[in-house]
Amino acid sequence: MSIDNLLRDAGAQFDWQYIILYAILLAPAVVPGVLFIYSFIKEPRQFRNALFLFAALAWSSILLVMRLNNFILGLILVTLVLLTPFLTIGLLLINTIVVVKNNGFSLTSMLPFLMAGFLILLLASPSIVNYFDPDTRHVVVFLLGLFTLEGLWFSFTFVALLFYSWIYRILPRRRQYDYIIIHGAGLDGPRPTPLLAGRIDKALELWNKQHQHGKFVVSGGQGADEVVSEAQAMRDYLLDKGVSANAILMEDKSTTTWENLRYSLAIIRADRASAAADGAPATAAAEDASAPSGDFTTAVVTSDFHVFRCAEYAHNLGIKADGIGSHTKGWYWPTAFIREFIAITKAHLWPYLVIGGLYTLINVLNYTFFYLGVV
Repeated sequence: MSIDNLLRDAGAQFDWQYIILYAILLAPAVVPGVLFIYSFIKEPRQFRNALFLFAALAWSSILLVMRLNNFILGLILVTLVLLTPFLTIGLLLINTIVVVKNNGFSLTSMLPFLMAGFLILLLASPSIVNYFDPDTRHVVVFLLGLFTLEGLWFSFTFVALLFYSWIYRILPRRRQYDYIIIHGAGLDGPRPTPLLAGRIDKALELWNKQHQHGKFVVSGGQGADEVVSEAQAMRDYLLDKGVSANAILMEDKSTTTWENLRYSLAIIRADRASAAADGAPATAAAEDASAPSGDFTTAVVTSDFHVFRCAEYAHNLGIKADGIGSHTKGWYWPTAFIREFIAITKAHLWPYLVIGGLYTLINVLNYTFFYLGVV
């Protein structure tokens, strides 16, 4: 007996074509949605969570508009999609002027301008090919096609991470932290800059909220143009705020975010081992200080635009840590986030390699079949 007959005898009737159509329509939202839930529960500090969540929400929004069959709502959505790149370009150019005015001219200050240029080129790439000689046009088509595909992936991941990093920052933090790592930033002479002072104040706020439990790990080496290490400047700042020297651990060798965390982990391990050797009340972590993260909890305090990358690096190093962000001035936020995104992209280059490889393979096969006369 067929399934249709069995269901019909049971009083149930199904339109299989209708079911299959809906399954195909819902799959781009359901599949990444399920993957996001699983991945987020397993570990929220992963870049792929941003992609899964944004893909599910974007396709769900399209399906919602289609389901409502509302012309006005659909028109608004299409208009927003079409206008957003142009509005973004305008805002980035304005932001470039503001950042250069406040921070001076530098490559970092020009990041919003470079991002605007990238968007302009991405929008214009379909029509650029018409300005090239027909003999070289196929090469230009190939290069612009590759740029467009890579650019679309870049744009998708940028928006996805922007959205997810905001969600990650506002997640409730209810645990008590044994160590609070403060990431260094620039100095003004021997004193922290306002940006770094904001990070230290956020860490102090967290420390006081948990009744001064735990220790600070001030992390940052001495730059070529700095009179003291960032760790020393942060330590002095904390001492001025009334924090006991025993509650401050110094990591003054690091020069990158990755080193901040890796060297801080070594400092924490040594502190746990020392506590166990001195006979202080020891947890399982103190008894096993060689473990990657032990049984201690850590907060990684940095500027809000920097939170997700720090949290992801901590995950990769096996540190049980939550990212905590201090406030950043609105005019500087786009520049800072673009720089963060570029750093994260460098750590996740494989999709770009896959896209480039598949695109090249398809074009090589296409030209091969063409010259062989295979239709």
